[in-house]
Amino acid sequence: MTAQAIFLDRDGTLNEDPGYLGDPDKVKLYPGVGSSLFRLKAEFNFKLIVISNQSGVARGLITAGDVEKVNRKINELLEKDNVQIDAFYFCPHHPDFSSPEESECRKPSPQMIYKAAKEHNIDLSKSYFVGDAVSDIECGMNAGLKTILVKTGRGGETLSILQKENKMPSFVADNFFEVCNYIIKDLSGVNN
Repeated sequence: MTAQAIFLDRDGTLNEDPGYLGDPDKVKLYPGVGSSLFRLKAEFNFKLIVISNQSGVARGLITAGDVEKVNRKINELLEKDNVQIDAFYFCPHHPDFSSPEESECRKPSPQMIYKAAKEHNIDLSKSYFVGDAVSDIECGMNAGLKTILVKTGRGGETLSILQKENKMPSFVADNFFEVCNYIIKDLSGVNN
């Protein structure tokens, strides 16, 4: 039995993005993230998977251990809403600091999505990608997912870039409550 998943960018989508986030004490979830993720997982059985570029590791600004501490902190904060991220995938590389081969995991490449789909038996045709950056939306499109741009983080400037490039996401949400509502309506066929 295959699962459906919501692939999520991390910084700027789930939590505020101070830039190269390595300190778990600086993690602040956006309003509505916990309750929305709880609803999507509890009522609709979505797997929740974070797909994140973390080039701060390649840049020497943070360590892979820092990234994992921040990921654990996100799940600690989500416990208040009785929900957990099922898996975190991140690419620590950047073409300016890493080899081209190493950097192949970076969004907009769908490599991390394909890896997660294989490891968690996910049906990509029933899954979504939520993010605030151009690379998030392109990554979701490259994997054949429905894409949702959330206007937190860099979402506002991302929207104008996507409009110019004629790469519009399936939906644009002001916040995570709207993300949740769109997915629920989409599942029921209201959006078609």
